[in-house]
Amino acid sequence: MAAIIPRDDALALLRRHVASPVMIKHSLASESVLAALADRLGEDRAAWALAGLLHDIDMELTQGDPARHGRESGAILEAQGVPSEVVTAIRRHNRRSTDEPRETKLDHALAAGESMTGLVVAAALLRPDRKLASVQVRSVAKRIRNRGFAPTVDREAILECEHIGLAPEELAEIALAAMQAISGELGL
Repeated sequence: MAAIIPRDDALALLRRHVASPVMIKHSLASESVLAALADRLGEDRAAWALAGLLHDIDMELTQGDPARHGRESGAILEAQGVPSEVVTAIRRHNRRSTDEPRETKLDHALAAGESMTGLVVAAALLRPDRKLASVQVRSVAKRIRNRGFAPTVDREAILECEHIGLAPEELAEIALAAMQAISGELGL
């Protein structure tokens, strides 16, 4: 894989394109989950974390337009020299903007991991103290198949964790631990 841009540079790039504090926190959560998944699966931690951090870099540019979201990110990131494997996974994470199927471990991990962050945050917001520290894995895991809970979370994407050899409950455990480790940055 080509050289990864330094994390400080990637974070500065994200902040140049994304102003929303909520989107920044989602990106940080996704970064932490993807790094933890890479560690668990023996993959390139820096590349996977970068994919998590930058996957929604075009969200404000595209105003969330599902037909453009992901494709615009690709153009931005290619110009910055981000490795093609990372750019491809970012482009493919939104299946509504590309006809490209998700094929690689990183493709599936990014789709599953970034989607799981929404479920974990929703579970935290249900807690009286609204803190990740109060969330238990079983609470997140039981909500994976409950489409009435956090209905905007893409359950099909979460279930893609099976393509990388993880059960949904394992993904919930990994994601929750990763996000708890940065709870201060996430304000949860």
